[in-house]
Amino acid sequence: MLLDALESQLVLVDYQERLMPAIFEAPAVLANAVRLARIAQILDVPVWGTEQNPSRLGPNDAALRALCQKTLAKMHFSAAEEGLGEWLRPPAKPQQGGNARSLPRHLQKPAQAEAERGTIVIAGCEAHVCLLQTALDLIEDEFEVWVVTDACSSRTERNRDAAFDRLAGAGAELVTTEMVAFEWLRSCEHPAFRDMLALVK
Repeated sequence: MLLDALESQLVLVDYQERLMPAIFEAPAVLANAVRLARIAQILDVPVWGTEQNPSRLGPNDAALRALCQKTLAKMHFSAAEEGLGEWLRPPAKPQQGGNARSLPRHLQKPAQAEAERGTIVIAGCEAHVCLLQTALDLIEDEFEVWVVTDACSSRTERNRDAAFDRLAGAGAELVTTEMVAFEWLRSCEHPAFRDMLALVK
């Protein structure tokens, strides 16, 4: 089973200014998160961010925050507890009522429902707290969750790795930034191939 860009959304969890200095391998982790967000933008994959208690931990890294469509400020460790799921599911289209001047219902075009993107590619910090709890809740909410391991970390390597073990056991797919990029593209003939290659080299 490969990732499909048309079915994917990217969620970037808590790459915050006051948190990142304490994170194991923080520069590489943040660079991969920014790379993921840029690749997602090239391929029209929606990008969402979260920030844990931003009044205490500060905002997300500015470059990363600028690449997100919206950023959810939260107090719960799981962003799903604070409405992330509503962002990830398209809103239901209201039924259009007719009036005397409109076409008869059988001649009206049905409203196009926005396509569901049920595959969530997720990365963030801390892997064993906010990322883990968000991902587990999304799995419970019947999203397909793919965790980008080289864009995730915790203050310690042991906590990060324990999170990956638990996520894999819960049914999440564990991938890397380049795995996501090349699966979203599928072919070197994709029009975005050169732009994407410049980001991964």
